[in-house]
Amino acid sequence: MLMQGFSNLLWLLSMAVLGLSLFALIDAAIRREDAFRAADKKTKPFWLIVLGLGVVVNLLFGILSFLPIIALIASIVYIVDVRPAVRQISGGGPRRGGSSSDGPYGPYNGGR
Repeated sequence: MLMQGFSNLLWLLSMAVLGLSLFALIDAAIRREDAFRAADKKTKPFWLIVLGLGVVVNLLFGILSFLPIIALIASIVYIVDVRPAVRQISGGGPRRGGSSSDGPYGPYNGGR
């Protein structure tokens, strides 16, 4: 029973890593290619190859191998470092100014 629980935990962990890798790959695929160069990161084809290999490695190997760990590190680097820089260049980043109570036509102050 303990081994089955451990096996279930490893399966869930493997699915989480696969999901993170898929998210990073899809996000890299929808970003503009020139934004990668403008953000002074590697090129879009480089990240698509690295993240695509990461997805394939996660599908072929379990979480107990060192290759999925390398793929996880590549996905984390993309999500933490490359994605925010590319989003800021391509205009998908967080808004500057304004507040959380701003509506589509200006600030909403509850009738004050």
